[in-house]
Amino acid sequence: MAHAHHSHLEPADKGREARRVTLVGAFFDGLLGLLKVVVGTLVGSAALVADGIHSFSDLVTDGFVLAATHFGHQAPDRNHPYGHGRIETLATLWLGSVLIFVAGGIAWASVMRLFTGAPIPTPGAWAILLAVVALGIKEWLYHYTLRTARRIGSKLLEANAWHSRTDALSTVVVLVGLVGAQFGHGWLDAVAAVLVALLVGKIGGRLLWESSQELIDTALPESEQAAMRQEGERVPGVHGIHDLRTRTVGGNVLLDLHIVVPPRVTVSEAHEIGNEVSRRLRRAFPDLHDVTFHIDPEDDQGMLAHSHQPGLPLRSEVEAQLAEAWDDDPCWQTRVALDLHYLENRIDISLYLGAAPSAADWDTLAEDLRRRAAHLPWLGHLRLWVGSGDTL
Repeated sequence: MAHAHHSHLEPADKGREARRVTLVGAFFDGLLGLLKVVVGTLVGSAALVADGIHSFSDLVTDGFVLAATHFGHQAPDRNHPYGHGRIETLATLWLGSVLIFVAGGIAWASVMRLFTGAPIPTPGAWAILLAVVALGIKEWLYHYTLRTARRIGSKLLEANAWHSRTDALSTVVVLVGLVGAQFGHGWLDAVAAVLVALLVGKIGGRLLWESSQELIDTALPESEQAAMRQEGERVPGVHGIHDLRTRTVGGNVLLDLHIVVPPRVTVSEAHEIGNEVSRRLRRAFPDLHDVTFHIDPEDDQGMLAHSHQPGLPLRSEVEAQLAEAWDDDPCWQTRVALDLHYLENRIDISLYLGAAPSAADWDTLAEDLRRRAAHLPWLGHLRLWVGSGDTL
């Protein structure tokens, strides 16, 4: 087997970019959250206070994202040979859970306010202006964070971008409620808060679902797997690709595949064919972080795993059994090399002779060797070669 690692940026560079964008978001989340809660409390707007709490939840998750990206982008070590990307996945699960919890709290408080019939005063122009400014800032933060997330391939940062987008969407709803309350329809404020909660809960549920899919090693879509298989099969010397498996760890794609090569190429040539497949796949699919390939001399797709099969004898046992069958034969005594090819549950033998036998022996030599070794159940084709490369 062989491994190949690829990434647009080094883990440390990814971590620095993620921290920078998260710190920018944290600054605005803290500022907006404080302003929304203070102004919402002063004007008596439950929707604006709820939106402020949502912004503070962004601030809390920003801190968690900072910690997760720091540890999640650390290089692989002895205990974590595949890296620390699962830390980001776990953090995304936590982020989704927080969003659902916040949504439940907002919805409960707003529904209670609707049913109790508590008076809802007009918010005033300053509250409406704050909502408009907050909407613009949060929408900008969403696009800024999402661009960075996609550039460095971070699902966690993408989740945090969507967290900012939920704040922007909720502010739109809050703005509608504030305008309605300003014109005497105070109940719109509470309804807006409930709609905000539903939006937040929906995003939280989506994050939980996507993260759980990554934790259980869900494969990439079939179309992407088919494209990878086609790209690999374009490499000269590749007779086929099967058992292609994919999974995602912290935004990085891990790929395992079996590559079928001509059955009698050397080990080094087969390995280089595999390396070329890996190189082309990494160029065509930049998200590939780790490629593990297995070289097959024949297509064994659908067969029982080799480790569960009885197996064939290895070289030392093969030579011992051949020596017992051919010990007194000149071909065996004067051999210079012995090649073994494990194909179709048999072992093909290529026996290289130091010198060609006399012309009188050519017709019967190979047949005699096959007859004397006919009792060996694993024996496949037998080929005899002389020093010049001529076959008998």
